Amino acid sequence: MNGPWIWIDSPDKLRDARQKIFQSRALCIDTEYDSFRYFRERLCLIQIRDGATTYLFDPLDSLDFSFLGGPFADPAVLKIFHAGDNDIRLLKRDYGFQFRHLFDTQRAASLLGSQHLALSTVIDTFLKIDLDKTKKMQRSRWDRRPLSDAQIRYAIRDTLFLFPLYETLSALLAERGLIEQGEAVFAGMAAVVWQEKTPHPRAHERIPGYEVLTDNERLRLRRLVEWRFAKAREVDRSAFMVLSDQELLRLSQSRTPSLTFFREQGLLPPGKIDRYGTEVLAVLAAAGTSPAG
Repeated sequence: MNGPWIWIDSPDKLRDARQKIFQSRALCIDTEYDSFRYFRERLCLIQIRDGATTYLFDPLDSLDFSFLGGPFADPAVLKIFHAGDNDIRLLKRDYGFQFRHLFDTQRAASLLGSQHLALSTVIDTFLKIDLDKTKKMQRSRWDRRPLSDAQIRYAIRDTLFLFPLYETLSALLAERGLIEQGEAVFAGMAAVVWQEKTPHPRAHERIPGYEVLTDNERLRLRRLVEWRFAKAREVDRSAFMVLSDQELLRLSQSRTPSLTFFREQGLLPPGKIDRYGTEVLAVLAAAGTSPAG
């Protein structure tokens, strides 16, 4: 069910993988990345299958994977993805790779009228194979080493069925006269680029409880949300891991704020007070310390 795989963790394995990949005319590609815990999505694993073996490349290691840019940009080599937009964005961002001659099984299934486009569902629909995949594994700690056996099985399965899925879907596209439409979609995917997150000017208005705040409290909440965005970018952590929405809401309503007040009222955990308390006080002071409207 998992197929042969090799974890590339030495120059010898890297050299062998390079030789096999350069000989292949079709590569099945996937990545695992963490967009849940980090401000900038962290690329944690690259899976490439040459038709016989899945090679696992570790972006957190120091090995040089730049040779992959050759087959990725080669129009004679087919690159097969499933929902590959973010994979392509991150590979471009971190390595400068370019892509030509793609096929995306999710987009192809969509063109064929499928409404449910998760990889496991598409495989079940078109290959009649039950692939057990869970969101829990997708959000597991891909940034930690070593990866668990379950994580490795999950990563391998993401590439294992892509080539037979491509064969089935491409035949159906041809049968329905959708080849040119598919090629246009795939070319658009090859052109995607990663973009830095930017703050939404009205993000504070989306926080539950905003509607009951006074004008001054709303201003304080807005300033806190702006500060949190900048801090999350600085420490490369998701905004909610810096301070949660409800923590910001409570802070915006706090009276006579001080580090002691934060502790006594339980507005923030001790660790967050130590890390961010002084900065939060400065934000509140700049916005006006009185919560009265």
